[in-house]
Amino acid sequence: MHAYRTHTCAELRKDHVGQEARISGWIHRKRDHGGLLFIDLRDHYGLTQVVLEPESAHFSTLERLRVESVITVTGEVVARSDETVNENLPTGEIEVRLKDLSIQSEAEELPLPVFGEPDWSEEVRLKHRYIDLRRESLHKRIVLRAKIIDSIRRRMVDEGFMEYQTPILTASSPEGARDFLVPSRLHPGKFYALPQAPQQFKQLIMVSGFDRYFQIAPCFRDEDARADRAPGEFYQLDMEMSFATQQDVFDVIEPVMKGLFDEFADGRHVPDEPFVQIPYFDAIRWYGSDKPDLRNPIRMSDVSETFRGSGFKVFAGMLEKNPKVQVWAIPAKTGGSRAFCDRMNAWAQKEGQPGLGYIFWREENGAIEGAGPIAKNIGEERTEALRVELGLEPGDAVFFAAGDPKEFHSFAGRARDVVGRELDLCEKDTFRFCWIVDFPMYEWDEDNKKVDFSHNPFSMPQIDPDEFLEFDGSDTEALLNLKAFQYDIVCNGVELSSGAVRNHRPDVMLKAFGFAGYDAGTVEEEFGGMLNAFRYGAPPHAGIAPGVDRIVMLLAGVENLREVVMFPKDQQARDLMMNAPAEVEMKQLRELHLRTVVPDAKKG
Repeated sequence: MHAYRTHTCAELRKDHVGQEARISGWIHRKRDHGGLLFIDLRDHYGLTQVVLEPESAHFSTLERLRVESVITVTGEVVARSDETVNENLPTGEIEVRLKDLSIQSEAEELPLPVFGEPDWSEEVRLKHRYIDLRRESLHKRIVLRAKIIDSIRRRMVDEGFMEYQTPILTASSPEGARDFLVPSRLHPGKFYALPQAPQQFKQLIMVSGFDRYFQIAPCFRDEDARADRAPGEFYQLDMEMSFATQQDVFDVIEPVMKGLFDEFADGRHVPDEPFVQIPYFDAIRWYGSDKPDLRNPIRMSDVSETFRGSGFKVFAGMLEKNPKVQVWAIPAKTGGSRAFCDRMNAWAQKEGQPGLGYIFWREENGAIEGAGPIAKNIGEERTEALRVELGLEPGDAVFFAAGDPKEFHSFAGRARDVVGRELDLCEKDTFRFCWIVDFPMYEWDEDNKKVDFSHNPFSMPQIDPDEFLEFDGSDTEALLNLKAFQYDIVCNGVELSSGAVRNHRPDVMLKAFGFAGYDAGTVEEEFGGMLNAFRYGAPPHAGIAPGVDRIVMLLAGVENLREVVMFPKDQQARDLMMNAPAEVEMKQLRELHLRTVVPDAKKG
């Protein structure tokens, strides 16, 4: 018989009754019922109930042992009586009657319990993560993560991709976040950087003649923590493909995502339809966000003309004075009560706004009438036209946001989210995907009074390259209207990734950077390695990199990445379990030719 187990704690069934079995695991729970001692023994796979009588030589030992001690039990598999069968447990029809016991490891008093789902502080949970990971819910989520990554790999291989590894020690890159720097012992005063993403390497893989690359890639960014962004490190499904259009990327990623979410939906709905493609400016206008949650059916509308020249002087005056001003309507089906409208108005004031204008409709003596100050000011005709335009009925409402959309669209989007949530309008147990496309290539930097890149400087503009080279840059409006082959994939309001058709032509890239105020020398200095590679023959290529952590978070149904990462950092990017970051010995600093300069706390 094996030294530790003939079966796992999830294997034994009624077919095994009468056999001798050996199982090993952690003491999950102990119960003393009328002299009989019951032990729930737990391993990675599940639970098995162990029972022993007071006359057993091991009774006092087990009675003394704390929960989470590790033991090996040998005994006979017996059937439970009908009244004691546990139908919620796969092993619930049997128990093991203990004959022999070996103690592998005794547990001291626990800093947090494993049984149940206690609400312990993040500090305690992360400091003792190895105990926290024993809890059933968290344990299952980490197993789910492993299965999801395995499924992603299989699906990418089935799509004709091959996994290649890119360097972890590389050069510092002037990307959006701060680098983690690694000092070089052999080259004093010089530093490697951990990759923020394998972006340049995966493009160079395409230049090297490999056609379809993917990698479950670790990425490192010195960023502040958020619920949907882990500080320090994260993983992404990094992919790139040669001779590919934007639609080619969509045609690869959609079946991978659809199949993945189908596989792990666990009863939730994944619509069997192509992911809707929404131009960036439409997403902003309809949803107030470039990462809309399409489970919410509310779509906002520009109703400026309804208020132009109307009796509601606040909006009418704004529209007359400033051509950039618009009035957006946020329809609220079933929200037609003064109490709800007042609640939304109070919410807007908490958001730092003066309020949130509204109209709600009711039926009086067989006639539909609009109520509220705005309805009185614009009159019955405009109020009714607005109701018909928005498809609203008695018992419905509409809220308004006004101003320059660049300044208020995010507030309007949040209001849309609150209305949908408060009125229970959103789909339940559904995953809704979309592509956000046609991002502007450039935007106006008001602070510096100049044109700058809006999203991704390395993407191809949506114009024939030779036509782009003929631009002289003097027509600012034409530049700001130029779209790029850039795209985001969004699920349930969570941005999973950005991607792009890459700018693989050095002449076009230098021209594109020039319009944003970067001279050729700066571009050559910062990105010379990739530019030089492109000068020796580069295929058109495109890619994307959906975040693995966020995919798992969605499928696990949690709202914080720390619930799907095995050993996460805290919100200050500290590893409380391993005590990192930490000071190092002076000998190590001397080897690296480094000296630390700690800020003076008194000077702030």
